[in-house]
Order: sequence, then structure tokens, then C-alpha cells
Amino acid sequence: MGFPDRIERTVDLAHRPEVVWSALTTAEGLRSWLGDRASIDLRRGGRAEVVWSGEDATGDTTAEIRVERVEEPRVLGFTWRVDGVAREDPRRTYVEFTLEPTATGTRLHLVESGFAQLADEDHRRGHASHSDGWTQELGELVAYLDAA
Repeated sequence: MGFPDRIERTVDLAHRPEVVWSALTTAEGLRSWLGDRASIDLRRGGRAEVVWSGEDATGDTTAEIRVERVEEPRVLGFTWRVDGVAREDPRRTYVEFTLEPTATGTRLHLVESGFAQLADEDHRRGHASHSDGWTQELGELVAYLDAA
């Protein structure tokens, strides 16, 4: 397959890792930058949900998440469904946030992988949607943290 399997983003934040960790791992934090409503059971195998309220007739969009890795306050990993892939399809991508302390705050590194398992059209649509989505959502994370 000639398509990329992963999305990577790195953002330098002017906040301590503990502050960034809270934004990534609490319902209050998640709904402040990632979605409009959120819940999370922060343990390996725990379930989380992020809901984006519909801005038109399409209604709400819900991401069902399974927590896969928790190493407080350094690594959070989870799996979720790719946009456009049928809800009953068992294939998921893996998202991992890694936090590294820096002299001025925290370097956040995001990797989402697993797109290569998808058929060409699902891959094209899903990778593009998630790539654009992470650019937007990480911008919202920065704005949320900087406003606090």
C-alpha cells in the first residue's frame, strides 16, 4: 500500500506535564478541547467516550475509546474507530500521547497508527479526516491550556 500508516504531531506547550496530563485524561479536560462532552475510566481496559455536538442535521458524532496504556504522567494510549468505517467493523487505530518535560513546559508527541489495515478508500478518507482533525484539536488543546 502506498498510503501512510500513521499520523505524527509534536507540540511544545508552556505547561507542566501534570497540567497537560489532566487535559488528556479527565472528562473536564477532554471536553474542554477534544469534544463537547466526555467521560473516561482511566485504567487499562477502561472505556471513554467523546461526543462532538452536531452543528447541522447530521446530529452528534461519538468516539468510543478503549484505554490501552496509562503511565501517569507520561504516556496515554487508546484505540478508537476510524471516521467513515462502519461501527461494527472491529478495526481500530491506536493513538498514543507521550509527554516529555522541557525547560519551558512539556513536549507532547502524538502518534496515531493502524491506517494501513484499511481498504484504500477507507484509508484515504480516514487518514485525511484524522490528520486534519488532529491539527485542529491540538490547536484547541493549546488554546485551552493557555487560557487557564
